[in-house]
Amino acid sequence: MNALETRGLSVMYGNQYVFEDLNLSIDKGKITALIGSNGCGKSTLLRTMARLLKPQAGSVLLEGDSIASLPTKTVAQRMALLPQGPTAPEGLTVLQLVKQGRYPYQTWLQQWSKDDEREVWNALSKTGLTEMAERPVDSLSGGQRQRAWIAMVLAQGTEIVLLDEPTTYLDLTHQIEVLDLLYQLNEEEGRTIVVVLHDLNLACRYAHHVVALHKQAVYIEGKPEEVVTSDMIKAVFNLKADVIMDPLYGTPLCVPHGKGRTISE
Repeated sequence: MNALETRGLSVMYGNQYVFEDLNLSIDKGKITALIGSNGCGKSTLLRTMARLLKPQAGSVLLEGDSIASLPTKTVAQRMALLPQGPTAPEGLTVLQLVKQGRYPYQTWLQQWSKDDEREVWNALSKTGLTEMAERPVDSLSGGQRQRAWIAMVLAQGTEIVLLDEPTTYLDLTHQIEVLDLLYQLNEEEGRTIVVVLHDLNLACRYAHHVVALHKQAVYIEGKPEEVVTSDMIKAVFNLKADVIMDPLYGTPLCVPHGKGRTISE
């Protein structure tokens, strides 16, 4: 069974289609990276799969169930979304933020439980934030802040996690830190990860499956070595590039053409 699936999905923004009749399957227990040029609809697709946007036509299936027919709490207990550039209220501590991940499990009859407490502290431990639990989120560095948001998503306890450009505005060290964490969650816990990434080389390094979006459709999808080619980069990004093998990881490595200093200079 697929973790997520779209069938004949059509989504409009204003009077224009972002996607039309889109069919896509997300493998359970894998890391899938969505790539494409700016404005191609990567974030829109992610938000539609998370039921934050209503499609004009078609359906989204969550582990075989039509997501439109599921109660909101049920969806939140099975799938979590970390949007791009989330913000927290001033003064909110890391612990308070992470606790918000347990809201889908709260009811009038059952408030905070030992299970909630355990999940929150497990999430803080996995993200290396236990010692920072009482610090305000707005006092953290960019990488620490992103880990705090990921901890909140982990506390939600879902098997499927969607992340919209989680490495945006982070320096290279923190980009690797965040992606290493997601890779670890997939490897050790089998969580299904769907992530929007701009960096093709990082997408190739971390993802099992890459989906390239272009002109309201899936241009090509498959393993990184099948998707990331010079032809795809030219067609999707309008960029000339060579694709070579990463000497450390054996994954595709994009080397764009452009004006720059050569080694002989």
